[in-house]
Amino acid sequence: MTDLIETARPAGASRTDMGKIAAAAGLAVLLWASAFVAIRGIGHALSPAPLALLRLGIAAVTLTVIAVARRAVRVRLSRKAFLLIAAYAVLWLAGYTVALNAGERHADAGTAALLVNLAPLLVAVAAGKFLGEGFSRSLIVGSLVALGGTALIATGATAQRDWAGVLLCLLAAALYAAGVMIQKVTLRHVDGFTAIWLGCVVATVVLLPWVPQLVGELRVASTGVVLGAVYLGVFPTAIGFTAWAYALRRMDAGRLSAVTYAVPAVSVLLSWLLLAEIPTAYGLVGGVLCLTGVAVSRRR
Repeated sequence: MTDLIETARPAGASRTDMGKIAAAAGLAVLLWASAFVAIRGIGHALSPAPLALLRLGIAAVTLTVIAVARRAVRVRLSRKAFLLIAAYAVLWLAGYTVALNAGERHADAGTAALLVNLAPLLVAVAAGKFLGEGFSRSLIVGSLVALGGTALIATGATAQRDWAGVLLCLLAAALYAAGVMIQKVTLRHVDGFTAIWLGCVVATVVLLPWVPQLVGELRVASTGVVLGAVYLGVFPTAIGFTAWAYALRRMDAGRLSAVTYAVPAVSVLLSWLLLAEIPTAYGLVGGVLCLTGVAVSRRR
């Protein structure tokens, strides 16, 4: 990861600055990988939308406390900046989280991480279509390889009648990609911490209609489930997304997205150690093809 970042060092950035960027990106990857395992572990007790509401609500409270401590509660935003924050909050923070929670009710943590990690490929395709970056030969080849891997994962899931998990995880990947593109534009108008903080607040407000259901499910939930939700809100969401925004503001999005290739590997390892789960043979082979396709698509 350090070698990757060194090759894309921004002009004027010192080795210390690049070390901070590498540390922030690495922390985000580790925390996001753990989120797949945590969701899988407690997702049976809380429905997708209520779990997303609790996770984002805890994240919003955590970031608000940090904002008060930093005396950053007075924020002046242009109308454009607020609309951009609201857009990626709805698509990424709220929509992606609900879709992933639902998907992991049907797919193990490792398989979900493998499918969601198609997002960098979707970002590259969207950038080629909407930002005028074009479609290189590597992008076309990588897309075909990744689609083949997805088909293989879907084949294994269909055999087990769990194809719904594949579709939901692919939806999560699409929402993830849309959120990353919007967030990159958002960070031109506001700092990373403010973007994540207000994004979590907006996403929480969007999910408020599920408060009654969340209250009912929490009444019968175990302490472990509640602690798991608190972990998701504080670490993968509040800290993880803040660390990612710090790195994204200081690095090229395409280069930085390559770091997320490590997420599925870490998720599979954690899922095996903590939940005694590993993807099926179809999932492992298909996941390798997906990651290979994404890597090929990002070649310059």
